[in-house]
Amino acid sequence: MFLRCTKRKKCGKEHRYWTVVENKRVGGGRVVQRHVLYLGEINDSQQKAWRKSIEIFEDGQTRPTTVALFPDERLGPIDDQSIVRVRLDGMQLRRPRQWGAGWLAGQLYEQLELDRFWAQRLPPNRKGTPWDLILQTLVSYRWIAPGSEWRLHRDWFERSAMADLLGGDFGLAEIHKLYECLDLLLPHKTALFDHLTGRWKDLFNAKFDVLLYDLTSSYFESAPPFPEKDKRRFGHSRDKRSDCVQVVIALIVTPEGFPLAYEVLPGHTSDKSTLRNFLQKIEKQYGKAGRIWVMDRGIPTEEVLAEMRASVPPVSSLVGTPKGRLTKLEKKLTALPWQRARDGVEVKLLADEGEVYVLAQSRDRIGKERGMRRRQLKWLWQRLQELQAMTLTRDQLLIKLGAAQHQAPSAWRLVKVTVPTAEKKTKKKPKAKAQADAEAKTEIQTEVGVKFEFVLRKDKLRAVRQRAGRYLLRTNLSRSDPAPLWEFYIQLTHVEEAFKDLKGDLALRPFHHQLEERIEAHILVAFLAYGLHVTLGRRLRDLAPGLTPRSVWEKFSAVQMIDVHLPTNDGREVILTRYTQPETELQMLLRSLKLGLPAQPPPKITAAPMPAN
Repeated sequence: MFLRCTKRKKCGKEHRYWTVVENKRVGGGRVVQRHVLYLGEINDSQQKAWRKSIEIFEDGQTRPTTVALFPDERLGPIDDQSIVRVRLDGMQLRRPRQWGAGWLAGQLYEQLELDRFWAQRLPPNRKGTPWDLILQTLVSYRWIAPGSEWRLHRDWFERSAMADLLGGDFGLAEIHKLYECLDLLLPHKTALFDHLTGRWKDLFNAKFDVLLYDLTSSYFESAPPFPEKDKRRFGHSRDKRSDCVQVVIALIVTPEGFPLAYEVLPGHTSDKSTLRNFLQKIEKQYGKAGRIWVMDRGIPTEEVLAEMRASVPPVSSLVGTPKGRLTKLEKKLTALPWQRARDGVEVKLLADEGEVYVLAQSRDRIGKERGMRRRQLKWLWQRLQELQAMTLTRDQLLIKLGAAQHQAPSAWRLVKVTVPTAEKKTKKKPKAKAQADAEAKTEIQTEVGVKFEFVLRKDKLRAVRQRAGRYLLRTNLSRSDPAPLWEFYIQLTHVEEAFKDLKGDLALRPFHHQLEERIEAHILVAFLAYGLHVTLGRRLRDLAPGLTPRSVWEKFSAVQMIDVHLPTNDGREVILTRYTQPETELQMLLRSLKLGLPAQPPPKITAAPMPAN
């Protein structure tokens, strides 16, 4: 690396701008220069009359001192004590750390006014511990590079610029303070929900009249047993980790993806037992209103749906139905005409027993499901032909057939496979043992070269093709326009996206805590990080459509912060803390998001060396 000087004449004066440049060798033996750091105009002009004055802070002092910087090789002796001569040949770049993503997280945090919210509820203790800043560090860490609190303390904090951004020091990442901060969060969960819904209404005019409700599970790699009322229990694992205990998380989001509330339930909780309590909780917190609850099949029971219809005012619902209900109503639905809901989507409406059933079919969904089934069936058919040509024992054949069934479960239901039954023979025993045993034991005879047959179940294939891309919904809404009903149900994918973000980008699982209160606090921190995530996504939808929050995070992560150390002629060091200049694409993104980077931090200078005795 080296310093490159750029001269520019402005208003009749010559200005010099300095940049840190790195030579990089590329293909073909060429050498290109990479712009590493822009230092700006830190030197004087060629004449002594011009000075570049900057504010510096000496170690141990709270008030700035105005001095001027001159390169040591450019000037002769100067008696003015306010002038500091620097030696450019001794320049060093130290402590590179990630700055851009942390700064973006702070901007989103401030837009949601979470800094004010938590400053009021988490004041410093008598030792001066800034709990609100520690929480902001936890939330930013969960959004940028999620992991355990120990990793934050041991590794991540020093490689990030969070101390610079929050005006703190390593005390923000003290391991015991990180855990103690989690212990302070749960009493404010309800107030946090109210605050976030209010901010999203103010920022984006968000509506909360349509609510999407779904559940997921998250597992622990810890060994039971646990206390009797502990929420960590074995249950149906959506993560396919039935060997681990888990908790169930119920989440409500809007069609735009804004989370309204969540609840942590025991790991063995049944889906159909959760809705009644959640309805009461939302009604108590936000009051009675004409909301529409959109859910997948398996969550509401007939009893709860009847209670929703009988409530005052009635609670509207839109629910998916099991395939058995479609079979029951198939004759009535066949006689009805299709109605166009939108391009490529057709629906049928059937009023039955005080409810409206909506049969929807999507042209794109039909093509997708048929294509998936065709690929599976083609692979399975080819695999069965390969197995038929092999010479296998019956046990080996059954193992390979089981593997094929696991690989293509949907196609397996459309094929009838016939395997010969095992032949049995009675094993004769010596006369003495035959008298002792009342019954003779049998032994399975294993043969080599067992053949099997398979045929296509055309009746099942025909039925599956007819139902491809179709799904039956039920609702107590009395709307004549079927298009909104179909749109509401399709928006259930937003809940699935929320779970995907929580478990993927925000690394909600596995949990690293052992105390139940800290487990729930860990989920609350992830909920806050998801709030930043969905806020950024909503801004991108308006200002930079097509970009995802993760792609924007990657662009901002490229901005680093570096300490530039410039030795002076009197044994001190001028320290310039600078973040790197954003690349062209990031500058365009900043303009699109209407964001402006802050001014560079003020330089510092070390204290003068002590005179030798």
